[in-house]
Amino acid sequence: SSLSSTSFREPHDAVFALDSEEKKVMMSCEARGNPVPVYSWFINGTVVETENRYSLIDGNLIITNASETADYGRYQCKAENSYGTVLSRDALLQFAYLGSFSGRMRGGVSVREGQGVVLMCTPPPHSPEIMYSWVFNEFPLFVAEDSRRFISQVTGNLYVSKVQPSDVGSYICLVKNTVTNARVLSPPTPLTLRTDGLMGEYEPKIEVHFPLSVPAARGVTVRLECFALGNPVPTITWRKMNGNIPKKARLRKSQAVLEIPNVQLEDSGTYECKAENPRGGTAFKGHIQVYTFPQWISTINDSQLDSGDQLHWECKATGKPRPTYRWLRNGEPLTPQSRVEMVNGELIIQKVQQADSGMYQCVAENKYGAIYCSAELKILASPPVFSPNPVRLIATLGKDMLLGCRPRASPKPRVTWRRGDRRIQPSRRIMLLRNNTLRIINSTRSDEGNYVCRAENQFGSAEMTAMLWVKEAMRVDLSPSRVEVTVGESVVLSCRVSHDPSLDVAFQWLLNQQPLNFQQEGGHFEYTQTQSSTVDLMIRSILLKHAGKYGCRAQTSADTVSAEAEVLVRGPPGPPGVVIVEEIKDTTATLSWSGGVDNHSPISSYNLQARSPFSLGWQTLRTDPEPVTGDMESAMAVELNPWVDYEFRVVASNAIGTGDPSAPSRGVRTKEAVPSVVPANVSGGNGRRHELVISWEPVSEEFQNGEGFGYIVAFRANGTRGWKEKMVTSADSTMYKYRDETFPPLTPFEVKVGVYNNKGDGPFSGVVTVYSAEGGEPPNPGPGRPRGYEVSYRKDSEQEESGNRKKTVGNETSMVLTGLEGNSMYLITVRGFNSIGQGPASTASTAKTKKDPPVQPPANLVWIQEGTNVSLNWDPVKSKDNESDVIGYKVLLSQEGRVHNQVMRTITPSAVLSLPEGGTYIIEVRALSEGGEGAISSQVRVLTSSGKTRLWNITFLSALVSLG
Repeated sequence: SSLSSTSFREPHDAVFALDSEEKKVMMSCEARGNPVPVYSWFINGTVVETENRYSLIDGNLIITNASETADYGRYQCKAENSYGTVLSRDALLQFAYLGSFSGRMRGGVSVREGQGVVLMCTPPPHSPEIMYSWVFNEFPLFVAEDSRRFISQVTGNLYVSKVQPSDVGSYICLVKNTVTNARVLSPPTPLTLRTDGLMGEYEPKIEVHFPLSVPAARGVTVRLECFALGNPVPTITWRKMNGNIPKKARLRKSQAVLEIPNVQLEDSGTYECKAENPRGGTAFKGHIQVYTFPQWISTINDSQLDSGDQLHWECKATGKPRPTYRWLRNGEPLTPQSRVEMVNGELIIQKVQQADSGMYQCVAENKYGAIYCSAELKILASPPVFSPNPVRLIATLGKDMLLGCRPRASPKPRVTWRRGDRRIQPSRRIMLLRNNTLRIINSTRSDEGNYVCRAENQFGSAEMTAMLWVKEAMRVDLSPSRVEVTVGESVVLSCRVSHDPSLDVAFQWLLNQQPLNFQQEGGHFEYTQTQSSTVDLMIRSILLKHAGKYGCRAQTSADTVSAEAEVLVRGPPGPPGVVIVEEIKDTTATLSWSGGVDNHSPISSYNLQARSPFSLGWQTLRTDPEPVTGDMESAMAVELNPWVDYEFRVVASNAIGTGDPSAPSRGVRTKEAVPSVVPANVSGGNGRRHELVISWEPVSEEFQNGEGFGYIVAFRANGTRGWKEKMVTSADSTMYKYRDETFPPLTPFEVKVGVYNNKGDGPFSGVVTVYSAEGGEPPNPGPGRPRGYEVSYRKDSEQEESGNRKKTVGNETSMVLTGLEGNSMYLITVRGFNSIGQGPASTASTAKTKKDPPVQPPANLVWIQEGTNVSLNWDPVKSKDNESDVIGYKVLLSQEGRVHNQVMRTITPSAVLSLPEGGTYIIEVRALSEGGEGAISSQVRVLTSSGKTRLWNITFLSALVSLG
């Protein structure tokens, strides 16, 4: 029982909204302990009286009707019980609120055109941070920030570097509390132009800048502001002195804000912002100092010490600035004394006493925070106590014996040994070790008897008696000590021991020094005990994995002995090592490998195997030399097919059998070669009048032997001498048609088909006879030339009578069919016509239309304007099953009253557009698909000008974004 130091739930910083309906604040604190801890709280170092508005639920502090004036501050929890006291870390309680602007009217501001101006926000009382924006003339038209206008999120003021006539109007400052989201509007500030002339050009003057020193906690986002008045409008640039601005840094608001996310120690340094225009320039420098809160590297742990021992605790923490350390005992500061030393996180207490017991805390702190770790120190004080169980020991004749004496006591007791009434004095055979153990060397029968260990300290004494017997040494014999067997055979190992008959013996079998698990070995092992001192181990149908050193361990209460026997198992070879393709040619591959284990039977031969995309599994290869003998570790695979991807492996054999294959080699492709396999079943016939149709079975890719494979079709009329040759470039082709108006029907031709690829021409097939088409009388097309064509088309699923017809204008031989249904198969025929009538229809052709474009338009368009750029995002369009897949988007930008003047295509649902100054712009988005353009999105309207810029504020008014 104690106060736990490892499960202390400490309070955290909190912000409470004063306008919250829940009028209670809870600061959490919980510690585990037995007895149950009692809790108290401090605010700014003063005890909190738990009455009136304050109450406790367990360790949690409840504040009712909280107010900033009475309850703002740092809170600390204290938990204590009879074992000690611990303090929590500090937790800051803040209150969130936002007051109202003064109701007084604000005076107008009058400036010359071209002059700079600062409009003051003067925010009301608030806590914590607030966000600023400005309304122009009427809500919700917000002032857009660009290179000429800037709203400081530090001061809240609106800065206009160069006033233009379009700036004339009424300005209202809007502030928003970041915790409560409450918003209030200031009275309007009118801005007018003076009539006494224009402001001339002048050099920049920096009106907004960051502090000279910017402290920042590691991991936060640092925002540095810099904005200048000037005419012309100044340009802002940034640099880091003696270094580079971090790559993760971002420039916001036309470069008026430098933002560094997740700031780290290496980002510390001096940063400069520079404002320049043609009239001159000015700069400001400030220093970012990154700090870190203390974090523990090592903490302290609970300790139990004997009275008089030394306590040495050390805690370490990191932090910038480097943390300092202080120590607490039971919640009170610990000060150096004669026995107490504290240096750099180390606590040393010499000769601890009962009064030193309690809860200790190490506190590591720097100017930015403090952390606590806790541990309990217990000082032990008890008389010696031995286990009540009798101690009976059996020693082996001729071996050493140890008699232990380990009482529980604090402080450590003084220990003496005696045998009977005589105190044992150390000698060459009997030694007293440092841990109070008695060691007897080379035990004899005369050493038998009772031994008494006595322990005492200032709190009392106790004795323990050990009874010692000395027995004969045990011997073990395991036979045979070495045996060789072949896979599948059986063997018996016999273990025989000689031992003192008064002692029981237990046996254990081991394989390679690990206990043998008979249940997991699938019935291969059987244990039999033929008599009390002999056991046998039978190994049935032995496997290669059963080879190794078998141990028989015999154990009595006095001794443990063991013996080993080696079992060698002969079997097929193991898999060869890594297969390497040393050289690859068109029909050969030279392979090398390393020999695997022979499993006690020499390797007699190797088989080389290969597989390709065209083989059914692994195939044994022809080799050079053949056979590949067991002493070889390289060979050539022959009769491979050119231009085929192969993997190779090697299998070893010995007198017992064939082993497992090696791992496959890396995939390789044989070199290209001239094709050697000719097409099969060359034949032909049929076709139209005056056509010679030649057909064949294509050559498999396995036998094409290289890139650029094709066919050479050769033919000649019977009785003629020269061959006509035509090249067919498609490797998958199965037919060639030759048309010649001069030869009559059923003319016999000699035909042969050859092969070629990029390496050259291969052989031809055998010559066969093929007849030209049979022919017949064509239908009478009627007198005269056609005057035009009629195209008939219908869906494949429709009747011919329901089809559509469309005629060409004059003798045109092409037509575009419109109004078809998407994702449909159409049948199309063409026939000629003249003044007499229509000719016969052509053979029907089929054509399938693509799926319709998606009907869902791009939705949820979200946009942000920075200067003259607009960043646009929208939800991806998802096509339905009957619609074409989306392949991209078309973004259309037009100025109101004009046609589109900017079209952009993108494959992602986002785009960045550049808006020329002046005017109202309309942005629309369509999805693109194979079936055409999809439905158009709702419109986004952006108003820009050299003066007014009207934007919907995304943060406050996302629901009001204009979408058409």
